[in-house]
Amino acid sequence: MTTVRENSATNSNDKKFLTLIAILSVAIPVVVAVLFFMPKANNPGVDVSYLPTLHAILNSLTAVALVIGYYNVKRGNVMVHRGAMLAAFSLSAIFLVSYVTYHFLGQRTIYGGEGVLKYIYYFVLLTHIVLAVVIVPLVLLSVYYGISSQLARHRRISRWTFPIWLYVAVTGVLVYLMISPYYT
Repeated sequence: MTTVRENSATNSNDKKFLTLIAILSVAIPVVVAVLFFMPKANNPGVDVSYLPTLHAILNSLTAVALVIGYYNVKRGNVMVHRGAMLAAFSLSAIFLVSYVTYHFLGQRTIYGGEGVLKYIYYFVLLTHIVLAVVIVPLVLLSVYYGISSQLARHRRISRWTFPIWLYVAVTGVLVYLMISPYYT
């Protein structure tokens, strides 16, 4: 009897969190897209020019935390894995808030490179953007399943989450390095 109650409580919790994850998985990319394409007003008192550099630093640290977490889970060090993955999640959350702030207050920067480099930049940018949208629900599900000790589900989804999240973090830095000469 206790097992049935625990299962229904778990299912109830799962439904609540899975609904929240679904809502966030749609809302976050929509908000970012709206802010990206929204006309920019002049904000003379707010300097956000330092934020792209901060974003690159946060993405770099996220990538390092992801590799540390992966390395440690493969060696059975679950506590270090958990700490590293929660650090990666926290860094990504800080990045997201900062990124939204930048695109709300800052001016849009256009890539000015030419030739083959321009095609490489736009390929990396496009794959980065598409996978950044895909990674939102994967990260949220991976974290939820890990924290709620649903380890079979956590492992199954994390096989997809880790490489995509790492790609998004690393390409975020590459995009910054390629476009940084064109920031005004």
